[in-house]
Amino acid sequence: MACYFLLVLLILTVSGASVEAHGKLSPNYYRSTCPEVLSIVKERVRVAIKKEARMGASLLRLHFHDCFVNGCDGSLLLDDTATFIGEKTAAPNNNSVRGFYVVDDIKAKVEKACPGVVSCADILAIAARDSTAMLGGPSWEVKLGRRDSTTASRAAANNSIPAPTFNISGLLLSFAAQGLSLEDLVALSGSHTIGLARCTSFRTHIYNDSNIDASFAKSLQRKCPKSGKDNVHQPLDFQTPTSFDNLYYHNLLKMKGLLRSDQELFNGTSADCLVEEYAADTSAFFKAFAKSMIKMGDIKPLTGSSGEIRTNCRKVN
Repeated sequence: MACYFLLVLLILTVSGASVEAHGKLSPNYYRSTCPEVLSIVKERVRVAIKKEARMGASLLRLHFHDCFVNGCDGSLLLDDTATFIGEKTAAPNNNSVRGFYVVDDIKAKVEKACPGVVSCADILAIAARDSTAMLGGPSWEVKLGRRDSTTASRAAANNSIPAPTFNISGLLLSFAAQGLSLEDLVALSGSHTIGLARCTSFRTHIYNDSNIDASFAKSLQRKCPKSGKDNVHQPLDFQTPTSFDNLYYHNLLKMKGLLRSDQELFNGTSADCLVEEYAADTSAFFKAFAKSMIKMGDIKPLTGSSGEIRTNCRKVN
């Protein structure tokens, strides 16, 4: 109860813009038009993760970075055209987001089974869930029926995706702009229990911040110098980087969050109690993560006659 009261106080201090879901999504959307879609996506994700365990984190991240930019509409997947510069080269994505060829593979298999039916945006949502579950995390019913955008915006990606250098206020504002709460922020950040980050993402934290374990910072400084080696990667969860568990939160309690934005979740604010709760109770984290993933998947989907169903996720029909 004390934690809940503090959360309310903190949320009230932040601009609480909310974004309501448009249209109606349903887990049964493709039941009659493409009943095999779930099994196809699951199998292709399984193959991709078996080939490279890190791909699970990459596919999950694609869904995040798609939904935070003008909603969950597959815009991230579009290559640049003569009329727009897409999101792949935006600062948060350039030389960072990956897994596009896996999405291409899934889409090709789905198109063969059900031509022109399943959107790329929905494929991202399903692949994110399957990746999480296959690496040991929770599962949930994915709501479906999103359509694909016909444009993309590098500027919107630069402005909408939270940066790894953000403090708690910046993170809360970024999430609130998407209709997401502090609880969503702390739960969804738990996705950093898997995957890697580039030196450019954590350099500021390991050299400039005081809220980091000194020996942990020194060990990272040996791998990531103040300049150079920008593309050196380190695990976001140094204990189990390919297992979806709650050790990310244990790391935060020990001041061993890799990114500034990670450690900000346990740095003397009302977010602390949620970190402590998820560190103590894996099932509470899993339940919160699944709930927040469903909520994130509801951000401004294109439905009805809006958008289109792309044949190739990289380009407009």
